[in-house]
Amino acid sequence: MKQYNALIIAMLIIASCNVKKEEVTITKQSDFPAPPVAEVIPDTFNNFGQERIDSYFWMRDKNNPKVIEYLTAENAYTDTVMASTKELQESIYNEIVGRMKEDDETYPSFRDGYFYYSRTEQGKQYRTYCRRKGTMEAPEEVIFDLNKMAEGKPAFIFRGYSISPDNSKAAYFYNETGSYAEFTLKIKDLASGQDVGFYVDGAASVAWANDSKTLFYGLTDETLRPNKIYRRMLNEPSGELVYEETDVRFRAYVYGSKTKEYIFIGSSSSTTSEERYIPADRPAESFKVFLPRVQDVEYSVYPHKEKFFVRYKDKEHLNGMIYEVPLASHEDRSTWKMYLPHDSEVRVEGIDVLQDWVSLELRRNGLTEIQVKPSSGSGEAIIIAFPEPVYSAWLSGNPEYGATTFRYSYTSLNRPTTLYQYDIATGETDKLKEQEIPSGFNPDDYTVERLWATAPDGVQVPMAIVYKKGIKKDGSNPTLLYSYGSYGSSSDVNFSASMYSLIDRGFLFAIAQIRGGSDLGEQWYEDGKLLNKKNTFTDFIACSEHLIDAGYTSPEKLTAMGGSAGGLLMGAVVNERPDLYQAIVSQVPFVDVINTMLDDTLPLTTGEYEEWGNPNEEEYYNYILSYSPYDNIKAQDYPHMLVTGGINDSQVLFHEPTKYVAKLRSMKTDDNIVLLHMNMDSGHGGATGRYDGIKDTAFEFAFLLNRVGINE
Repeated sequence: MKQYNALIIAMLIIASCNVKKEEVTITKQSDFPAPPVAEVIPDTFNNFGQERIDSYFWMRDKNNPKVIEYLTAENAYTDTVMASTKELQESIYNEIVGRMKEDDETYPSFRDGYFYYSRTEQGKQYRTYCRRKGTMEAPEEVIFDLNKMAEGKPAFIFRGYSISPDNSKAAYFYNETGSYAEFTLKIKDLASGQDVGFYVDGAASVAWANDSKTLFYGLTDETLRPNKIYRRMLNEPSGELVYEETDVRFRAYVYGSKTKEYIFIGSSSSTTSEERYIPADRPAESFKVFLPRVQDVEYSVYPHKEKFFVRYKDKEHLNGMIYEVPLASHEDRSTWKMYLPHDSEVRVEGIDVLQDWVSLELRRNGLTEIQVKPSSGSGEAIIIAFPEPVYSAWLSGNPEYGATTFRYSYTSLNRPTTLYQYDIATGETDKLKEQEIPSGFNPDDYTVERLWATAPDGVQVPMAIVYKKGIKKDGSNPTLLYSYGSYGSSSDVNFSASMYSLIDRGFLFAIAQIRGGSDLGEQWYEDGKLLNKKNTFTDFIACSEHLIDAGYTSPEKLTAMGGSAGGLLMGAVVNERPDLYQAIVSQVPFVDVINTMLDDTLPLTTGEYEEWGNPNEEEYYNYILSYSPYDNIKAQDYPHMLVTGGINDSQVLFHEPTKYVAKLRSMKTDDNIVLLHMNMDSGHGGATGRYDGIKDTAFEFAFLLNRVGINE
């Protein structure tokens, strides 16, 4: 396969500051050496009597030298095309770092006699996790220095740790591949700083028994589905299987309760869940089912020392409700007492149980609401109000069961994230920590709006936008529209320090809260999944059209971005309406939907049947095939596109963006640029170090700026 050397091609030099925007020349594919051409090796598939030909199916094998050679050529071509943006990338990188407090520390959290916190240090890629005993004036104990752990490794992910009840040990998860689904579990003795010899590959979850000697942990199978729970003493060479989840739609995990009285095994699919439990001080007992699973019923158990609180959802009560349940008779539904009734307008998002209080995170009309209610069930709810028209807030809880305070975080598109503590007894709120912007930031320099677009079926779809004050609605503003729209994950607004490198250069930044997320409640999710999935795409198109029709931008200035399932969104949208966009960034995109969902040996596939549908059933096969981005690439013009991937990606395997780019280039009829940027060291989240991650962001932003003619 032909290799390509990086060649710097100079962009058109703008001779005068007075040159009008429309005179800026955007480079095309023909301005550069020819991009790599992938070898065509047709594979034929037949499902339900329909024949499909996939010319790039061979790209699935990363152990094939031809595949690595092709990826190397693609990265070299990308470097060639992007060479003229190096200074712009460097400027953006420095700006983002300038908005970041490099030497920073999280606000400490008190748990079991210790204050826990983490910090970052200037020039270091990873965090350091620490604690102090009793007071913040006590000597610091370094639990994990991730910079030392990651030293010399091209990728490193630390997924977190769990302290033993006697505070002497820490169970922790990490990997050196950059994968988000494959981790090693180890146990560290905190007095000596050494690992104790406990080692489990493929671990997914962990919980300590109260004796601090017995550990429960989950393991993944060959498809990376967590399906087995083991019990093991620290001094034993292997564990004993205590639960196996045999339904391939379900994932199993283990966790301990805040009250330290129980250990739970949860087992859940996208629509159904089941819980088992044992007393945490009797780890040898057999797990008991809390409530047997029923299809399309989801529940979660939150122990209180006098009862259980159960968050419950079924098909008739999609937004969820909360029950008080007796400790001794939870199997008898007639003993359950309603604590928070179902509300078709309000989704239950989160719950945190304290001894005397229950704090609730709710979503009403697409915005978060925080309430506090007495755990007794009697008394009025306390509602924490937020003044802005578009914002995000979420519970940060309190790990101490007996606490009378709890924490929550607040942010908006032009308000840095701030951590607050609410004192329930006094009603007072204290600001604990506000995100600092060292280079300076004035929220009053920017305007935030909430807009509503009309989808083809008449549904109103919300958008949040932010821009620098003083813009004119004459269609001349470069704009970035972002969304996700799957798995019920809401596209919430938040303050992004990096995004201001676009906004301060004249960009509008917009977030479309489309169906498929839970932005307007659980029905919003139901209306964007399975056989309703196309609503996700038409909602995004409607938001794009609204921005254009209202004069915020134009097709020559509108860009879009989405990652993973949001990359599927990008692929489906540009197949349907490529004329609306100047440029697209599609991050680790799930674009080969039909092939992936037909292969149950691939990671995560079977658990996705309740999200996309099972293509082994003809109705779902036809529907998925009708929108699968890879299968619906057409001989038509497409926008400029940057597609990213990770060689060790376990969520969206690297071959999906790779073959997508190859097919797109072979079929598109325009002269626009299509780039593949493959991380050859990491996985789904890209570069794992914080500075390397900023470089990735600067690269993507430079692409967007360059494609709309901004090169300063």
